[in-house]
Amino acid sequence: MAKTTQKTNATQPTNATQPTQADPRAFCNSVTHPGRREDALRLLDLFSKTTGYAPTMWAPSIIGFGRYHYTYASGREGDHLATGFSPRKANMVVYIMPGYTDFSHILARLGPHKLGKSCLYLGRLSKIDEAVLAELIRAGLEDLATRWAIHPQ
Repeated sequence: MAKTTQKTNATQPTNATQPTQADPRAFCNSVTHPGRREDALRLLDLFSKTTGYAPTMWAPSIIGFGRYHYTYASGREGDHLATGFSPRKANMVVYIMPGYTDFSHILARLGPHKLGKSCLYLGRLSKIDEAVLAELIRAGLEDLATRWAIHPQ
């Protein structure tokens, strides 16, 4: 998810996923597919209520909630969204940092999904348990907070 695009100096690449000034609700309303648009608006509300953070657009198509500043042993550092989602053509992608490895007990109750490293791929929200998704979001933020301080934006 956090691809690097350019070097700011000889040792530190820049994270391509950066916050923008775009309006997250307008972005959700611009989603072409009616079902995906409806799901994006539902997730916008679910994430807002669950996290208590205002949404921020990151890059052109990711809606983030909260942010954290990371510094690795290599010296690389930057800011990244704490959690969020992106309405893609094929599915809805939910981002939980730093990943899903410790959440199998929650994922087992979620409903149909596929996993990437920090990405959860969902079909229609009508097929998943939104209360379990909210639980997963909270658990992800709690886990992230053990590593990095989370800020509202």
